[in-house]
Amino acid sequence: MKKIFVLFIFFFCFSVNASNKFSVKLDKCIDGDTARFFINGESKTVRFLSINAPEIAHDDIKEEFYGKESSEYACKLLSRASSIKLQYDPKSDKVDKYDRVLAWVYVDGELLQKELVSKGYAEVKYVYDDYLYSNELKELENISKEKKLGMWSNVSNKKESNTPSIHDLIYYSIAAIILLFITLIKKLFSKK
Repeated sequence: MKKIFVLFIFFFCFSVNASNKFSVKLDKCIDGDTARFFINGESKTVRFLSINAPEIAHDDIKEEFYGKESSEYACKLLSRASSIKLQYDPKSDKVDKYDRVLAWVYVDGELLQKELVSKGYAEVKYVYDDYLYSNELKELENISKEKKLGMWSNVSNKKESNTPSIHDLIYYSIAAIILLFITLIKKLFSKK
């Protein structure tokens, strides 16, 4: 009975272990949260799990604040790495609806997602379950927000601003015209 118990524990510990990392080679940087890697000799697009970096300009998409910096930083780390490894998360799909591999990315032994979030190059996003490092990433994101690092350096608090936006001015103007029109109609009909 002891042998079966020991075998069960041994099997459970090693079969459920999600820390199986595998080496890949960089093919091409795409942006701050996506790159192409050679996986088993085939170039595949990998979306960095649990994060979202600001967009860089492409196709019909405009560049978002800090998109270029985020992309350049991630690509610099990846292109200078002597070792890149990927790790699947046991609670995440391995591929998303765009056929991109979803994985944790390690650059020279350090989790790339932690590096990007802690310096304000990415935010925590697309967490659909209790992923391996998402809670730690959320803590790092809160710190980078407090310090106004990277993408958080340009965050304005709209509640503190008394200046209306152009959209607000348009809505106020339209509302004022409608109220004026209604008032004029009421006066015309009340005189008859």
